[in-house]
Amino acid sequence: MAGHSKWANIQHRKGAQDKKRAALFSRLSKEITIASKMGGPDPDGNPRLRLAIANARGQSMPKDNIKRAVDKGQGGGGEDYVDIRYEGFGPGGVGVIVEASTDNKNRAASEIRTAFSKNGGNLGETGSVSFGFENVGEIHFPLEAGDEDTIMEAALEAGASDIVTDEDGHFIYTEREDLSEVASALEGKFGEVEAKSTKLIWKPQNTVPIEGDDADKLMRMLDVLDDLDDVANIYDNSDISAAELERLAG
Repeated sequence: MAGHSKWANIQHRKGAQDKKRAALFSRLSKEITIASKMGGPDPDGNPRLRLAIANARGQSMPKDNIKRAVDKGQGGGGEDYVDIRYEGFGPGGVGVIVEASTDNKNRAASEIRTAFSKNGGNLGETGSVSFGFENVGEIHFPLEAGDEDTIMEAALEAGASDIVTDEDGHFIYTEREDLSEVASALEGKFGEVEAKSTKLIWKPQNTVPIEGDDADKLMRMLDVLDDLDDVANIYDNSDISAAELERLAG
């Protein structure tokens, strides 16, 4: 594991890309609106909004969509959202952390609990899983941003704590409190190439090998969770072999 979920890569390769992209834009817009409503419309004075807009740009969301989402947060009325973290175990003992932004805590808890229980998992208490993860910053640049040595030199100079490069890109890790500063220091460092995402994540300290039926059930569970409107992010500590990844993606 490079700290990012291999399941996300499987999900990306499985069909219905237009549907997934629409869902991604909807999720990004929701986060921009929530950030704008909670902290104001100025990204310079609202770190959460600044990160939300940066992530939207990294996914090529049109500027008009971003502006509408910011304005919606300033429109008055509407729902009041709260951020909640759920923790539990999937098939094979895999630890799973689900972050939700919801205007109905009872609905979110019920739907997330059902997603776990109907797919071989069980929801646990807060802290039952997160003690095995680190809450760190992650900045994801595509491979075309530069070679591994160039990225590493720039990232370390900016104050990053770790860098991992694999087939999905360059993943730069920071201490939680350093994320915004490091992200700002890296802006424009790689020409026109922007970060695909800049966010706080839960990075597993150790991983759990999983294959066969347990892997199938885990993928189903994560897909169900990802389809829930209230779910913002999902993290797990599964370790899936290359051969198993190919089987799952097939």
